[in-house]
Amino acid sequence: MGATRSGQNRAARAGSGPSLSRARRLFVGSDTDLVPQTRLSGPMPWVIAIMVALTVIALAGGLSLGNAVVAARAELEGGVTVQIVEARAEVRKAEARAALDALRDMPGVVTLRLVPDEEVDALIEPWLGDGLESAVGSAVPVPALIDVRFDGPATRARLAAVQARLAKVAPSARVDAQSNWLRPVFDAIVSLQWLAIALVALLAAALAAAVLLAARTALGTNRDTIEIVHLLGGTDAQIARVFQRSIAIDAMAGGLVGLVLAVVVILFLGRRFAGLGAGMVDNGALGPGDWVLLALVPVLSTLLAMITARLTVVRALRKML
Repeated sequence: MGATRSGQNRAARAGSGPSLSRARRLFVGSDTDLVPQTRLSGPMPWVIAIMVALTVIALAGGLSLGNAVVAARAELEGGVTVQIVEARAEVRKAEARAALDALRDMPGVVTLRLVPDEEVDALIEPWLGDGLESAVGSAVPVPALIDVRFDGPATRARLAAVQARLAKVAPSARVDAQSNWLRPVFDAIVSLQWLAIALVALLAAALAAAVLLAARTALGTNRDTIEIVHLLGGTDAQIARVFQRSIAIDAMAGGLVGLVLAVVVILFLGRRFAGLGAGMVDNGALGPGDWVLLALVPVLSTLLAMITARLTVVRALRKML
């Protein structure tokens, strides 16, 4: 045992002076000198910053779309619209009044309202232009609209019950669930949410790949020092902790920079979309829980980088010696 240790010491002294000194500092506790790079000076932190910024933006988009869908569905869930499509104005008004009377005592109805003609004109004005009455007169009959709100979802059974009540008093009535109008929009938004999830997964994989390449490069650069540390009795776990700590610092620094950049972009886009004045866009605003989840992205990125670095280094060290 003594002869073996003596041989190891001679082999250690045969190495370069700076490498041996650095290895000894590592062995006694200053292990961060194994990867002597200046923080934020190499490409790794900036690569992580870009990855984190893109991840936060993609995640914010998915959360915003989800909030918009949930709010819209909750608002339209129990809504039913009755259209009186009779072309004759007098008959149309009579059927509308009869429909109101028939639905007023229907079980489950919370609110019932005949939409004023001014609101109906405002709804179709973007398609037919200003001055609707003077421009088209009675050539284009505008249906009477009745807004019905139930105390629960507008199921097919409820729609059938409404249609049955109106069949005799308002033969020209058409019944539609308000949520059906936006169903294609909801389906498109859900597809965009899945796209955001896929982007987050791809960015996480790209981040892990970048850390893997950085760890392998650092191993190759410090191969001589690692061999001396092994001769001094250092274990693979100790060496792996050095690389893990170094990459964790770079990942956290880059993650914070990326988070700041992403927040600036999100706030800018939020201001732009808020100017649209659309109800669904306003409902897509991020809540406190969403911001907390976005703030966790740098932390999760750092954990992913640490785990990837440790597994990469430990596996490479087993093949090295």
